[in-house]
Amino acid sequence: MDSKKKIAIVTGANGGIGSEITKGLLKNDFHVVMACRNTENGKKVKEQILAELPGTQLEVMAIDLSDLDSVKKFAQEFKSKLQYLNLLINNAGVLFNSPRRNKDNVEMQFATNHLGHFLLTSLLIDLMPDSPNSRVVSLSSLAHKKSEIWFDDINCEKQTKWDVPYGQSKLACLLFGDELQRRLETAGKKIISVSAHPGGTDSGLFDHMPKILMTIMRYTFVPIFLHSTESAAKPILKAALDADVRGGEYYGPTGLQEMKGAPGIATRTDYSQREDVASKLWDLSEKMTSTNFRISTNSPSNERQL
Repeated sequence: MDSKKKIAIVTGANGGIGSEITKGLLKNDFHVVMACRNTENGKKVKEQILAELPGTQLEVMAIDLSDLDSVKKFAQEFKSKLQYLNLLINNAGVLFNSPRRNKDNVEMQFATNHLGHFLLTSLLIDLMPDSPNSRVVSLSSLAHKKSEIWFDDINCEKQTKWDVPYGQSKLACLLFGDELQRRLETAGKKIISVSAHPGGTDSGLFDHMPKILMTIMRYTFVPIFLHSTESAAKPILKAALDADVRGGEYYGPTGLQEMKGAPGIATRTDYSQREDVASKLWDLSEKMTSTNFRISTNSPSNERQL
């Protein structure tokens, strides 16, 4: 591999928004690692992308973000193959309409959408050159506006609405992005943590809904209110690539209700900006992942400027 090539990881890159983010990064001369739970599907998508963008550098690596052991294994394999990382896009996400738990008995959406990415970032951030071009992009959602972090009910067992766990998980992603930026600044780092949401799009999240509801959503709601996965990827690519992006910013579509439209600064709830909540979530996330997420101030890898 070209030693000057920029390297990016996109989680959940084997479809939907993730594959569009991947293509956008390849067009900007990145070597992209597609971090996928379903590697067989990931390899098929890889071949489709390479047929569209021949000559680009793309590879598939296995990760199940709901499984902390899988996250650790991915990080070890990445470090053994590649020496640095310029861009981490924490894109992968799941949405369920009924309760599910991972093998550690943690609510599956919180485990996958937030905890897995929290651990992954902690394991890889010291590989990032200390530059504003090095970025961690956390994907939130409009659903964050409907939730809070249920610290006394993190598995949402007492919540009555089916979409509360998803909203909590995506709120956690946004709070994490902000808290990471504050801690990077405290450590004197130039690395940027920024958040984004795709607006409304049928990116595969509807697949776990009851069939009749999924059909209604896809053939009535989607054409009117949502935009394509290609358009949905634009706020994330802006957050990842634009030179004028500042740490802690939050991007999304700027059209009606932020469902679609040109990418720009997104709106967010007052609760999502509470530093006390973000700090408490960070501590809980460390405990739930059995990790000590500290940002190094003198890692030799951070001296590399790309």
